[in-house]
Amino acid sequence: MSQPPETPDTSHRHSPGFAKLIAETRARVQTMTIEQLLARREAGETFVLVDTREDREWDAGHLPGAIHLSKGVIERDIEKQVPDPATPIVTYCGGGYRSVLVCENLQRMGYTHCISLDGGWRGWNALGLPVAAPGTGKDGK
Repeated sequence: MSQPPETPDTSHRHSPGFAKLIAETRARVQTMTIEQLLARREAGETFVLVDTREDREWDAGHLPGAIHLSKGVIERDIEKQVPDPATPIVTYCGGGYRSVLVCENLQRMGYTHCISLDGGWRGWNALGLPVAAPGTGKDGK
């Protein structure tokens, strides 16, 4: 797993306080690149892929095979969707910031294999990878 730089360059889009929060949280959360995610899928590893973006973002398209639990509800609903806290979970958002915060909260709830996807939805699209069409179900199909 990769660890992003100590202080990510978020100053051009995000407030200094948010950038600091993300940098501090990344130090406590495991991350992976999109290439690592694809390699793990290719190797047959199983994990729950969770889209933590808002409903409108999910509705516009998402990664194939993902379930949707937005940052606003995941802590409330994760135990219903993923009852075993040892289940490997990979979270993603638009760029890899919200998913880091989600992973930290899941870890605090006892989930032991939470990984945030660096680059998130924007990185996935920048690589031209396939996406689930808008309007597809919660399971990405």
